[in-house]
Amino acid sequence: MAALLIPRSVRKPPETPAVPRQRGTSDHRGTRPKGLGPRSSESRTLDSAELGATRLAVPVGLHTGLGCDAVGVPARFGFKILSRLPAKGCVYADSDWWWWLVPAGSDLDLTWPLPACYAPGAEIPDRGPRLVHHPDGTSPYTPPIPLYLLACQLTGTAPSWSAPPVRSAL
Repeated sequence: MAALLIPRSVRKPPETPAVPRQRGTSDHRGTRPKGLGPRSSESRTLDSAELGATRLAVPVGLHTGLGCDAVGVPARFGFKILSRLPAKGCVYADSDWWWWLVPAGSDLDLTWPLPACYAPGAEIPDRGPRLVHHPDGTSPYTPPIPLYLLACQLTGTAPSWSAPPVRSAL
């Protein structure tokens, strides 16, 4: 079942101010987020506001001088993209989505094809993402242009981005 990602602008505001916490850290409030237990018959889908959000944690020793955003694709595309990329950064996966770390601003002048999802600040719905690929070097980033072109190819979308205006000087 595909999960629905709700844009930040239409999410329900949290009841209490919450800072995204990393998975595995203790939550002293003693409450479990709604929707993470066994599903009841009246609740078939989870929205991201109920799940909360988490920032993807960059492994120690990797340099994030360019900032961090994330690009997610449904899990059915995960292995295909991972196997076809010439260079791979940190890749995270949960049961429904795979996420690639990209430099901040990798969405400038282009629109990622649906069903791909661009997450500024690498803040994603908290479904327990785990690191499935650690890069060989010291950069956590996947080059965004090859990732974009593969996402377009797998979704049957023609790549497009706006070009800067061409000016001539005499």
